[in-house]
Amino acid sequence: MSESYYVAVVGAGPAGMFAARELARAGAQVVIFNRDIKPGGLAEYGIYPDKHAMKQGLRTQFQQILDTPGIKYYGNISIGTQADLTLDDLRACGFQAILVTVGAQGTKWLGLPGENLIGVYHAKDLVYHYNQLPPYSQKKFVFGKKAAVVGAGNVMLDIARFLMQKAKVEEVIAIVRRGPAEVKFDKKEMEYVISQLNLRALDEEIERVSGQMRVIGQDPIEAKANILEALPKAYPPLTSAHFQFEFLASPTGMRNDGSGAVSSIDLEDNILLLKDGEVKARGTGKTRTMSVDSVVFAIGDKVDDSFGLPLQGSEFAKNPEPRFPVDGISYEAYDPGSESVISDVFVAGWSRQASTGLVGYARKDGTNGSKAINQYLQTLQPATVETKLLEARLKQLAKPLVTRNDIRNLHVIEQYEAHKRGIESFKFNSNEEMLEAIMSVG
Repeated sequence: MSESYYVAVVGAGPAGMFAARELARAGAQVVIFNRDIKPGGLAEYGIYPDKHAMKQGLRTQFQQILDTPGIKYYGNISIGTQADLTLDDLRACGFQAILVTVGAQGTKWLGLPGENLIGVYHAKDLVYHYNQLPPYSQKKFVFGKKAAVVGAGNVMLDIARFLMQKAKVEEVIAIVRRGPAEVKFDKKEMEYVISQLNLRALDEEIERVSGQMRVIGQDPIEAKANILEALPKAYPPLTSAHFQFEFLASPTGMRNDGSGAVSSIDLEDNILLLKDGEVKARGTGKTRTMSVDSVVFAIGDKVDDSFGLPLQGSEFAKNPEPRFPVDGISYEAYDPGSESVISDVFVAGWSRQASTGLVGYARKDGTNGSKAINQYLQTLQPATVETKLLEARLKQLAKPLVTRNDIRNLHVIEQYEAHKRGIESFKFNSNEEMLEAIMSVG
């Protein structure tokens, strides 16, 4: 036993992993707790499946982080008020600070009629499904021939790509609350699907909303050119399916076909307004109905409200007057009800604020979160790190826990399976299969 600072990092996505490395490099003893078996978070289960080189590169980086002296890893363990361990359990095990980087594990819905119908899904569940994150990997989805995707960002494009190229949907309609000038996707992501964009329908749609755009000083021709900027590097179409945009429209509900499945989506037409220099959409009260076989909401996520930290909107609450700011940003957990700081808990990555989902952004935010914790730790005395308390508590769970050596072995096994099957990448489809593979190594 030796004296050191003792820090728990909850979550093993890019924010948590890079934060853990910085904390360990600063001399802390760090334990990473991960709900999933594998580390990586959205880097493992959020990036489109065929980006093999990117994923493999990140896996290599994460394994290097797990090999950093001073870091321990426990996978297949959840933290929260209704989980394997609570925040108070971590405190009882001697941790002096806790960095929460669990991402946005909650699901954001609009509270519309019909959200529980068969064929109505949230994008996050679908992304987890096609990236084979248990138990989402085993969930059944029904899409039919015509699907609506609500949203205008990169996730919407990923969903459209999956629906057209993998799920064999024939038509995808992207429902966008505002106009063509407010789409949020990147040109690079558009390159994968723009060859399947219905260009005639795009012309007609931009013509339909051009009057609204000009009222607030927007140029429809420029907006169209920005959408089509990806055309020169378009990937060839993989199917005959196509997609199109439906601008200035907000869903108001989904209708039942009589058997518990969705048959159509109700839309309200919007107008564009400028408020404090920002473009807003306001409903007109005029509604219409569009026949669809499925609806996917790609409208962002929220944090898990059962985790055990106070909320503000869809995020964990942060100290409005941070004691240890980094670049002017607060990483400190806060209780708005009592107007008090939760002194030993910090948040980073999507747990702090939902972002674009880019790995680089999460990495930077996790690193900055570690800097805030390091400032806090300097106000404390190093403690004798007693790991027996944690080991005893984990033993009480009576469930298999996954270590960094297990992760290394699992990667080797999955690479072998990919080679044996002649495919670029292989993943086990359930936690049981992963644990069985790990146990087979001994």
